[in-house]
Amino acid sequence: MAGHSKWANIQHRKGRQDEKRGAVFSKLAKEIVVAAKMGGGDVNFNPRLRVAVDKAKAVNMPKDKIDNAIKKGTGELAGVEYVEVRYEGYGIGGAAVMVDCLTDNKTRTVADVRHAFSKHGGNMGTDGCVAFQFKHCGQMIFSPNTDEAKLSDAAIEAGADDIINNEDGSIEIITAPSDFFAVKDALEKENLIPEFAEITMKPESETELSGDDAVKMQKLLDALESLDDVQEIYTTAAINSDE
Repeated sequence: MAGHSKWANIQHRKGRQDEKRGAVFSKLAKEIVVAAKMGGGDVNFNPRLRVAVDKAKAVNMPKDKIDNAIKKGTGELAGVEYVEVRYEGYGIGGAAVMVDCLTDNKTRTVADVRHAFSKHGGNMGTDGCVAFQFKHCGQMIFSPNTDEAKLSDAAIEAGADDIINNEDGSIEIITAPSDFFAVKDALEKENLIPEFAEITMKPESETELSGDDAVKMQKLLDALESLDDVQEIYTTAAINSDE
């Protein structure tokens, strides 16, 4: 997909994070705890932790909160035990939705997620019903005014898998998950700083929504995102923000 609304959607997402900073901090702290517990407290040897810490720094999460979350994960401080769970379903127009959660109570979480789907015109499906529509990869998005030739040359040199030119002028760099940080670091050394960068589940194709369908889909995504246990939401929906 050309991703005509890619840039607008990224800006919308960043704006919403700024509006809900407290909730964002709480979710990032949980991810840092789990990442540190699974792979240790050193970001240089724990890619998942580095992703989480980078996200936290990007939204100006205080250093002491980051450090405390790491210590809870490594056992230096007492903390809650979280488990990871993924729910899959369908939104407006059959758009695929995957919801990644960290929870200390799966019964509560599945009920909350199911309620959000049903209340806003979607429905939960079975495990694996939409996962095949997404690709696990590293993704970086650069602003429309980025030097395309410089970025392309540097990305290829660094080992990127793909370079996508979107209709809105933004440029996407796709990497294998294991190559994400090597490529990102190489680009940043050339002063090529992405506006958005993470290891994600990228849709293989998109379902474009506009008008009332776009509004309804956004309400569903907002309802899911507002749940305390929800960490990440992936969807094939491409919401036309120009409507």
